[in-house]
This record gives sequence, C-alpha cells and structure tokens, in this order.
Amino acid sequence: MRILLIEDEEDLGIAIKRLLLQQNYVIDWVTSGQEGLYLLENPNITYNIGIFDWLLPELSGIELLKIIRRQKNSLPVLMLTAKDTMIDKITGLDAGADDYLIKPFEMLELFARIRALLRRNQEIKPQQLKVQNLILDYQINTIKIELKSGKIEIISLTNKEFHLLEFFMRHPQQILTRSQLLDQLWEIGSDTISNVVAAQIRLLRKKLNQYGYGDLIETVYGLGYRLKLDD
Repeated sequence: MRILLIEDEEDLGIAIKRLLLQQNYVIDWVTSGQEGLYLLENPNITYNIGIFDWLLPELSGIELLKIIRRQKNSLPVLMLTAKDTMIDKITGLDAGADDYLIKPFEMLELFARIRALLRRNQEIKPQQLKVQNLILDYQINTIKIELKSGKIEIISLTNKEFHLLEFFMRHPQQILTRSQLLDQLWEIGSDTISNVVAAQIRLLRKKLNQYGYGDLIETVYGLGYRLKLDD
C-alpha cells in the first residue's frame, strides 16, 4: 500500500512516516500542497490513500482536495487539522474528505482510521487480480498459480514482492523501466542502491522458479522488464 502524506509540521511528519514504514507501507511525505499535487498528477505513481493537513503552504489541504475531486480522482483522503468546530468538519467533508482527524491525536487512532479507509476502498474493488493462470490475492498477500496439472499452488510473498508482481500484472506485456518501478515501489527520494530493482526481481524470480515460473518476468535488455504471457 502506498500513502501520500502532506504535512508541514516536521516533527509530526517524521513521526508518522517512521511509524507507517514500520507497518510496511510505502509512504511519500511532502510539506506543501503544491508538492502533493505534483505527485498526484504523476502518471507513474498510484496512491492507495492520502493524508492531508488542512493548513499547508502554497496550496491548502482543502484546496488540494477540491482540485483532485474536480479531476475525478477518488483517492481516499484523511484530513488532519486542529479545526474542530462542526462547520469546519462539514467544510472538510463537503470538499471531498473521507475522514477527519483532529490534532493532537494518538498514532493508534491514526492507524485505525487508515485501515478503515483501506478496507472501505477495497470493498468496492476486486479482492483478487487475475491474469491468465495467475491470481493475486489482496486479502493474504499471496499469489496463486494454476499449474498445467490443474493443481493450485499458493506462494506467500513479502510486501515488496507482492506490490512488484501486482504492478507487472496490471501492465501485462508492457515494458516497465527501472525508473517506473522505482517510482511505484519505493518512496520518492529514498536512499536506494543502484541495483535494488534488479535485486528485488531476482528474489521474486527465485520464488516463482520453484513452480516453473522463473521466466515469467523477462528482462528486455537496455529497456527494462516485462511480464511475459502465454500466446
């Protein structure tokens, strides 16, 4: 799951990002609404949830929310704010916020609200992603493979392996560059080693190879990688 956090209070931003990383979320943290809008309009990045502070420099969280709703962006958004009057809550919800959390708050409550928004969003989406004989199960982070014998093998995946394979399955037969994979699976500006994509793909291939699918993800030399499907 990838989260966009827009919060200009440095201590709070650091604390939220650190704790969400511990929960295995991919999280991009920026400090202005304009930076947030730039990321949301990047076609190579897909977010599962947004956490917007109300009062932000350049472009407020409410203004940003109105912009993305006009763009028909249905990203679930949790607003963080010190504004606690009924009128403020109505303003936030009417602007398109899905939930509202008043500062100061406990981190446990933040996590609970994030989980609730993610569950609510998943309820209107398929619980599985199927491409030919591959079935990605969102409930338990596994890949089910239907072998030629008809038997179903279930492979447990790490969080990173799951999202990597999901990205390939959402773009079958499409060449995905190293930059595209970095943008989607690692935090913006994260300190990653130069061969991190190749290393992660190698680990995923090794796991798939146990069931005869080691060549499922092919290297297109000089360009990137591609999920190779049967004709």
